[in-house]
Amino acid sequence: MEDLIKIFWVSFKPFWWIFLLIILGYLALEFIFALIHRRQDDKRYSSIEEIHSDRALLNKLRHLRPSEFEDYIASLFNKLGFSTELVGGSYDGGVDVIAVKDGVKYYIQCKKFITSQVSVGDVRDFYGALVDHLANGKGYFITTNKFTLEAERFAEDKPIELIDGYRLIEYIRLSENKNDIAPIKKEEPKKCPQCGGNLIERSGKFGKFFGCSNYPKCKFTKKV
Repeated sequence: MEDLIKIFWVSFKPFWWIFLLIILGYLALEFIFALIHRRQDDKRYSSIEEIHSDRALLNKLRHLRPSEFEDYIASLFNKLGFSTELVGGSYDGGVDVIAVKDGVKYYIQCKKFITSQVSVGDVRDFYGALVDHLANGKGYFITTNKFTLEAERFAEDKPIELIDGYRLIEYIRLSENKNDIAPIKKEEPKKCPQCGGNLIERSGKFGKFFGCSNYPKCKFTKKV
């Protein structure tokens, strides 16, 4: 065995620099292709963000393919100052993107829904799969539609932020102002003056409003 190693080394030694150049060339090509792909994504998605109507923008997002929506969310978080990685099926629980900022990891699940709402089961499964990763991290569940009331209640005291279609539009508009990008923070819930429950922002046929998390026991509402 030692003789074979010596023979191999003697044969390889004069040409080691060729193999080194091949490896470096491969790494350089990978970097260039990744850079080209990212620029193509930025150009492709810039046409989405040029839509001025929030409703039209949301409709456009709802008609992306699921993989395109995941890619778009990664691009969006890049603009918000995060470094991102598309992971797809690498994690249980459907983590599609991992974003990192200031040493903190954010695990993101993307649901490209048109009419379906994200159920409490979806959010519970996501939290259960990530609970061991959230001690020094945070989860984002992003959808192009809405969350059920039960899903919102479940996430209230968890390190998971639920971002529905209209909040997603707010983050997109924030990313457009490149000189005023701030970290995304989960706001402390407003309290219901009648029962002390949390006030949750919802959308109805007359627009946005705050409703009590203890509904239907408490029917307090307040305009946004």
